[in-house]
Amino acid sequence: MFLSIDGGDGTGKTTQLALLCDWLRDCGHEVVTCRDPGSTPLGEAVRQLLLRRHDLRIDRTSEMLLYMAARAQLVEEVVRPALESGKTVVCDRYLLANVVYQGYGGGLDVATLWSVGAVATGGLMPDLTIVLDTPAETAAARLQQDLDRMEQQGDAFHARVRQGFLEEAAKQPGRIVVVDASGSIQQVQAAIRETAQTGMRDEG
Repeated sequence: MFLSIDGGDGTGKTTQLALLCDWLRDCGHEVVTCRDPGSTPLGEAVRQLLLRRHDLRIDRTSEMLLYMAARAQLVEEVVRPALESGKTVVCDRYLLANVVYQGYGGGLDVATLWSVGAVATGGLMPDLTIVLDTPAETAAARLQQDLDRMEQQGDAFHARVRQGFLEEAAKQPGRIVVVDASGSIQQVQAAIRETAQTGMRDEG
């Protein structure tokens, strides 16, 4: 099974993903974790370029294509081989993030982003994407001081991103599920596990 965890910056993805993977392993799954962009030498180089090179001007189309290139490598080098060997893959972000950040947030055409993404991934999509959602002010308060390029985009940008996640979830209710991430770590994890269990039953 292929799961992705997504959501706006400051929603607690990293913590919740680690807890979910621990639980899946306890349930008997052989779990491969990855992050998008990242988890390959090319992906990590692109990640540094996109998120940490504050001195470098990157327009939205170039930004989108860099994310797509990193994702294409991730699919071929990590995700597809793991799935073909029967492992469960849990990815920190995937194509939906590209659609929402560069589309809803950055103004690129959403349908085009999905189309380019289909090429980049060879059509390989998560069986279930769990989107963690919190009010903007809650998410902003959780962010560290050393903000990356995307985290520095401003309140209006992040409001559009949040709306994008919610709109895409409404369009694909079986594949994208929104979980309220404003509760305690334990409450949010319980909701994620319940959602994942439902997804695994449907997949089976």
